[in-house]
Amino acid sequence: MPEPFSVRVTVRGYETDTQGHLNQAVYLNYAEHARWSLLQAAGISQARLVGRGVGPVALETTIRFRRELLAGDETDVTCAFEWTEGKTFRIRQEIRKLDGTLAAEVTAVGGLMDLAKRKLVADPREVFKELAADPVLFGL
Repeated sequence: MPEPFSVRVTVRGYETDTQGHLNQAVYLNYAEHARWSLLQAAGISQARLVGRGVGPVALETTIRFRRELLAGDETDVTCAFEWTEGKTFRIRQEIRKLDGTLAAEVTAVGGLMDLAKRKLVADPREVFKELAADPVLFGL
């Protein structure tokens, strides 16, 4: 199995709280950034999704904070899709310092919404396969 997709993010000072830690909400931004970066790397733009009449939706997100991140820390944010037989998929992500220290784990459940019907598409895997220039990035 290939390594999960990864994107590097540096913690910026304005993202920290009064203790100097990365603000808890920003972890979600980093996870979202990695997901959109994976889509882009696979050849799927927002315009392409909208043109196909679908959009990704988050149904559930869990963050487990493991170690603090401070301004200037460089991190690698991974993104790995896990597929089921239904309308949803799971995305597992890790935020790690460059020395390998696990700072946070993010697990999300998502789907693809049919923008006209406002309902989840039956098989999001097939849509990702159809749209992606490189479906291997999605584990397909």
